[in-house]
Amino acid sequence: MALDEDAVAGLAAKFAVMRRVADERTWRVYLGSEARALGRGGIAVVARAAGVPETTVAGGVAEIESGELGALPPGRSRRAGGGRKRAEAVQPGLGAALRELAEAATRGDPVAEITWCSASLRELERGLAARGFRCGKDAIARVLREAGYSLQGMSRTIEGKQHPDRDAQFRHINEQLAAFAAAGDPAISVGGKKKEQLGPFHRHGRAWRPAGDPVRVRDHDFPDEELGKITPYGVYDIAANRGFVSAGAGCDTAAFAVNAIRLWWQREGSIRYPGARRLLVTCDAGGSNSCTGRLRKDQLAVLAQEAGLEITVCHFPPGTSKWNKCA
Repeated sequence: MALDEDAVAGLAAKFAVMRRVADERTWRVYLGSEARALGRGGIAVVARAAGVPETTVAGGVAEIESGELGALPPGRSRRAGGGRKRAEAVQPGLGAALRELAEAATRGDPVAEITWCSASLRELERGLAARGFRCGKDAIARVLREAGYSLQGMSRTIEGKQHPDRDAQFRHINEQLAAFAAAGDPAISVGGKKKEQLGPFHRHGRAWRPAGDPVRVRDHDFPDEELGKITPYGVYDIAANRGFVSAGAGCDTAAFAVNAIRLWWQREGSIRYPGARRLLVTCDAGGSNSCTGRLRKDQLAVLAQEAGLEITVCHFPPGTSKWNKCA
């Protein structure tokens, strides 16, 4: 049967509407019913108008003529066993080969139920191809999940050498914080932050803006020699649960770090704690907060004299800066 172009276009318009609301099975059966109504050659005409393979339309016709429209369980679009076979079912030995490749790159506690593989899906795909197997990365990911693997990032849990007095140092810091809090004296946690480039550079995160009007930034993050970088330094008031950030265009030196504390005291600390005569500072033990740096001690002494404060400094043990509340 042959239809003119206008008739085919009319069918195509009708099919476009139905395709938006029909699931796979309803769509297949509907096309089959239209093909049967057209008679001889209807399968080819419907397939052309709907933009689907003729096998799809023929499948709908066969399902109608078999009288099995109600044979499928609710929620299913095909009979059990229908659809493309899994890669491991078509290629015997693929599953064993993949497990062998993954085992060589497996990490994790042997007692734990969850493990992970350090090889990427692309690397496993190339390894399987070298052994004569064809398997895409999506199928590889599925097989790995079924084998108990999961996609995970790295976890910073391995620590360096611990000093025998580390726990005692933590207890001392905790006791100092409790004592200052009970007396109503300020206690702050300080620390330097990651340097950032000044200028219209890309930043992580999103902001609400009118549609189609994103913030325009440079297409490359090459350093700007004229603008340079900005150095943030954070001061966290533990009792008040408030943060204060001082930013400078210079280096993260001891003088810069102490000046950030000075700015906090002038703009917030002295107002929030008007009768305070002492201040507790907790920080890590390296960089501008070095526990051995003489310049930092000198600058803290200058600040103590200016503000009329007795300043106590507690350093966290090396390698434990993540316990710093300002980190």
